[in-house]
Amino acid sequence: MQGYIIDIKPVKDDDLIVTILTENHLYTTYRFYGARHSNINIGYKIDFELENTRANIPRLKDVIQLGFEWILDYEKMYCWQRFIKLFHPHLKDLEEIDSYYFYLLDYLTHIMIKQNALRAICETYINLLEHEGRLHTNYECLLCENVIKKDISLVRSFLPVHAKCTYSKVFDIKKIKELFEEKKLISFTDEEVEYLWNIILQGL
Repeated sequence: MQGYIIDIKPVKDDDLIVTILTENHLYTTYRFYGARHSNINIGYKIDFELENTRANIPRLKDVIQLGFEWILDYEKMYCWQRFIKLFHPHLKDLEEIDSYYFYLLDYLTHIMIKQNALRAICETYINLLEHEGRLHTNYECLLCENVIKKDISLVRSFLPVHAKCTYSKVFDIKKIKELFEEKKLISFTDEEVEYLWNIILQGL
């Protein structure tokens, strides 16, 4: 089967606990250390097999890395790994999951071939929020609960707030509507995109 590595935890003697997001499951597996093992890391897409053992956790074996066209692009890989690592706390209490998450990551790896990494991730994140019913297109302030008509700010999970309610970065509401409704960042400067990226890093 195939999946994305979203978490790695070292255990005794260089063994690893590896969490893998597949099409319909979140697997927590045990990987024994060994010289013949291929290298694995956060964000890698792998083909793998699971072997049931007497322990409560299956053994990860026969791992083959499935590369991306941009895997040697340090900047893209760095951004990708930071983003994909956020899926572990977001999904960790689930075993069976919607196939949406797997295919969302598949899609993101494809569009990152030609698109700027941060812009691709931010636009993909908007689709994630919409899928989960967390995209607030009523533009009502989280804090004062009044409709935002002009200057708008965003907090964690891209929740809209009045700029005056948080004293944070001000956005033109037309830009935010373009982002929320058209899923596009065309009008955003690189500085604004980086600001959105830092919000995402607070957690999905």
